[in-house]
Amino acid sequence: MSVYIIALICLSLAGVIEARSTTPGLRPVAAAADRAFHIFGRSAFAFWLVLLAWGSWNLHWSQPLAGLVASLAANALVVQSGARPYWPGLAMGLSLAGLFLTVVVLSW
Repeated sequence: MSVYIIALICLSLAGVIEARSTTPGLRPVAAAADRAFHIFGRSAFAFWLVLLAWGSWNLHWSQPLAGLVASLAANALVVQSGARPYWPGLAMGLSLAGLFLTVVVLSW
């Protein structure tokens, strides 16, 4: 699996977890951590869109399509499993990993 597709999956999972964690019990308790959780989740979604657009422009059409399908499948698995108390930490970790991998992909 290419770094491009892994980056797309990490970013989409982070964005979906942040969007699905609307109840106070699924968000960090501290205000600063909650703000960081929100910023990481929204930036992950924005960079997911940027990475899809970049891939559509610079890569063969099959790679962005495979990344999109894999991202949606991973999102479906996470949403189907239900909310978990460790989601904020997982989302922030996936967001950081996805943003790092985005830098790696864009620096090719």
